[in-house]
Amino acid sequence: MYLTAIQRNLIERLINTIESGRPDGDYGAISIYADGPNDIRQITYGRAQTTEYGNLRKLVHMYVAAGGACSAAMVPYADKVGSEPLTESAQFKKLLRDAGRSDPVMRTIQDQFFEQVYFLPAMRWADDNGFTKALSALVIYDSFIHSGQVLWFLRQRFAENPPALGGKEETWVSEYVRVRHEWLSSHHRPAVRKSIYRTQAFKEQIATGNWDLKVVPVHMNGIDVYPEL
Repeated sequence: MYLTAIQRNLIERLINTIESGRPDGDYGAISIYADGPNDIRQITYGRAQTTEYGNLRKLVHMYVAAGGACSAAMVPYADKVGSEPLTESAQFKKLLRDAGRSDPVMRTIQDQFFEQVYFLPAMRWADDNGFTKALSALVIYDSFIHSGQVLWFLRQRFAENPPALGGKEETWVSEYVRVRHEWLSSHHRPAVRKSIYRTQAFKEQIATGNWDLKVVPVHMNGIDVYPEL
């Protein structure tokens, strides 16, 4: 998967807009949703929103190790993340917000974290399965950000093979977006149902044939997103 610097930047800004409502990303963004294991409430945090019962512990440990302005105060919470509920901890949430909004160390750590934990695994999956187009990269990366992977049970809902197995890339991506949109729109969690703006935007780009993401702006969740040149 080869992406130009402009394509890569636009993809990151679109993911930021999807997850925190800002193309530049809101590094201190915190939301609480009942979308953890067994629908328990959990913190989601950062410019591309990682979750309390997902990878937030890894992010907190990376930040603590980096010696940021809030690192010492965050040490007591590092091993509690994902083990003890922290949604009601005003102090922990304040530390996350303060670090994300005012500490450049947290910004650097988040950029490294989202690349290592989500972007690079997504691009390895894309490479292994023969995908080459920028819009495909966006769709696959978003699936990793939102669900941790390209969801197998959704792949079973359509017949097209990935390109590495002889399928047509545009058809596979179109079908994956279609079934993912249907799944999101009928999900039992209200917060997940509300997230269909992401797949709706992908459907619009597919319909216009913007496979190289060269036509900008890309409209995402009410915001026109351009690459940062």
